[in-house]
Amino acid sequence: MSTYTQILYQIVFSTKNRERTLTAAHRKELFQYIWGILQNKKCHLYQMNGVEDHIHILTHLHPSVSLSGLVKDIKIASSKFIKDNNLFPHFTGWQDGYGAFTYSSDRKDILIAYIKKQEEHHRKKTFREEYIELLKEHEIEFDEKYLL
Repeated sequence: MSTYTQILYQIVFSTKNRERTLTAAHRKELFQYIWGILQNKKCHLYQMNGVEDHIHILTHLHPSVSLSGLVKDIKIASSKFIKDNNLFPHFTGWQDGYGAFTYSSDRKDILIAYIKKQEEHHRKKTFREEYIELLKEHEIEFDEKYLL
C-alpha cells in the first residue's frame, strides 16, 4: 500500500531577537532559495511571505520529511545563503524555535491570502501579537518569557 497524507502546515519563525533585518529588496531571493529547499525535500509550497522580522511558510510535508528536520535544514541553509550572498548585512541568524500549525485543506485558500498580505497585516499588528493569536487559536500553552 502507498502512503497518503494531507497535512497542511503553516510554519512561522523569526529572526534572532526579532531584529528587523529582512529588507524587502532581497526577500524574494530568500524565498526562492527556501522554495528550492522545499522542492528538494519533495514538499509542496502553497505560499511563503514575510516581513522584516519573520517569515510564514504554508506547505505540505512529504511523508518522509520530519517537521523539525525541515525547519532545521531551512534555517541552516538559508542562513548560509544569506551570509554568502550578503543579502541582509545586519542579519545575525534565526530564532531558536519556531511555530508550526496544522490546518484542514478547506482553510488553504484563506491561509494563502493571509500570508500574501503580510506587509499589510503588519502595519496594524506586531509579530508578537500575531504569534500569540496563533498560539491561542491552536490552544497551545506558552510562557510569555519565551516570546521576547
